[in-house]
Amino acid sequence: MSAAAPRRIWRAPAVRALLLQILAFPLTLATVWLLARAGLLQSLNTRSWLLVTLVQGAWAAGLSWRAGLASWWRAIQFLFPPVLFLARESADALSLPPAAFLAIFLFLLLLYWSTFRTQVPYYPSGRRVWEEVARQLPQDRPLRIIDIGSGLGGLVLDLARRRPDCEVSGIELAPLPWLASSLRARLAGGRARFLRGDYENLNFGNYEVVFAYLSPAAMGGLWRKAAAEMRPGSVLLSYEFAIAEREPDERVVTIDSRKILYIWHF
Repeated sequence: MSAAAPRRIWRAPAVRALLLQILAFPLTLATVWLLARAGLLQSLNTRSWLLVTLVQGAWAAGLSWRAGLASWWRAIQFLFPPVLFLARESADALSLPPAAFLAIFLFLLLLYWSTFRTQVPYYPSGRRVWEEVARQLPQDRPLRIIDIGSGLGGLVLDLARRRPDCEVSGIELAPLPWLASSLRARLAGGRARFLRGDYENLNFGNYEVVFAYLSPAAMGGLWRKAAAEMRPGSVLLSYEFAIAEREPDERVVTIDSRKILYIWHF
């Protein structure tokens, strides 16, 4: 692991959010003590514990705001303690075994994997987007196409069926979506293929078309990589999320949707 890797981990918003939850804990204890002294919190029943979790969430959300985390992180920080508490109460009421929570955790880990670092959650696109992407592809020549963050592989498999003359690939970092898409490709046959890994390790110069459905946090890095590597005549497409550093050459509203497909020509 390079020396820069630990720094990237510590700068990850999810790690900062966890540290802020820890920092909020003594503030929550102080607040609960003041509430008890004022006679507003006399006994620790279920309702009182829920109030404590709301206080913890409020402190964590406030600290996240001061730390400059994105607005959705403030909502997550506020909701995390009460949701965790209510989940525990529900588990006790339903007599769920601890293994059930371990199974849920492992499933979410395999589904989202390094979202804490990349800030790119699982976003499924949908058939309307696939159809619009297919319309935007040059029809006069075979193409090498890559879907970065390909999820369950729907776009890649659809384009491979529509354009058998093209080499269509997807790359996915999370193990569970990658495994599902690879199995779908085997069952479907054809030329679709799926790589497991980080798209930052790809050379965009090897592709005529790059499609991305990432998140606002990833768009700056995506543009820097595309500007450095993509060759003249290639195309970058981004569904829903624009790039602040460069205005798109085209904007296309997807069929029956208000979301936009942004297009940059190189």
